[in-house]
Amino acid sequence: MRTLGALRDVRRAWRLAQADAARARARAGHPAPSPDTVLVTESSWAYLASGYRPGEELLAAQTRHDINQTRADKERAKTEGEVWQ
Repeated sequence: MRTLGALRDVRRAWRLAQADAARARARAGHPAPSPDTVLVTESSWAYLASGYRPGEELLAAQTRHDINQTRADKERAKTEGEVWQ
C-alpha cells in the first residue's frame, strides 16, 4: 500500500520525465504538441461505508468472545486456581 506522499513523488518523477522528453523532442526539431490539446482531470470522492462486512462481523464477534472468555478464565484462575481438564 502506498501513501499519498509516495504516490505524489511517483507522479512528480513521471511529470519531470515527460517534461525532459518534451524538451529533448524540441531540441531535435520535432514539433511541439498542439496548443489546442487540453488535459481534463476529473476526480471525486464518495463515502461507501464503514464497519465490517457481514462475514467479517461474524469473525470479529467470535474473536471478541474468545478474548473476553480468555480474560475471564485468567481472572477466575487468580482466585480459584487453574481449571482441571
